[in-house]
Amino acid sequence: MKIMSRNFSTSEKILLAVLALVLVALAYYYFVDQPIRANVGDALAEAENLQTELDVIQARVVHLQSVQSSMDALTAEGNLTWMSSYNNSKAELSFLNDILADTLKYSITFADVTRSGNQIRRSFTLQYTARNYTEAQDIMTRLLECENRCLVSEAKCSIAPDGKVTMTQSATFYETMVGGTPDAGLPKDSAQVNS
Repeated sequence: MKIMSRNFSTSEKILLAVLALVLVALAYYYFVDQPIRANVGDALAEAENLQTELDVIQARVVHLQSVQSSMDALTAEGNLTWMSSYNNSKAELSFLNDILADTLKYSITFADVTRSGNQIRRSFTLQYTARNYTEAQDIMTRLLECENRCLVSEAKCSIAPDGKVTMTQSATFYETMVGGTPDAGLPKDSAQVNS
């Protein structure tokens, strides 16, 4: 028994050829073209993400170079301060006693230490009487140019008729927990308490 033994006409052969071409085209479209397009789209998206990351990194590099040039300028001027590790209170008190040693009288009052993350703040108030304005100005300059990070937040000055100068200054020494050893005087981290 012969199945499909008949000869196809020319139009049927053309139709079968067209159908075969359509099937080949569909197979190419689904198995070659679409995966390639998907891969190209993924590659373009990845390239865009990498370009964004590169832009962020380049911005960081520019910022770090700016910070480095600022630090180099401060180092060249000799005004570079650093944040010492917790607990540096003995060195800070010794420094304050040294700069106030030539005054007529002085007192130093420390407030409670505060902590936010790794940053420790040791606020204090100085009251002293200097022989003259130049001596008081020298003490203020030495405090501002201290090697340890120290910021003066307030300064009040009164000059007596005899030329003696009475100063009251509020300032803060800054320390860091990086490299520091916690002790009983270390307060709880206010950043964690607030969150």
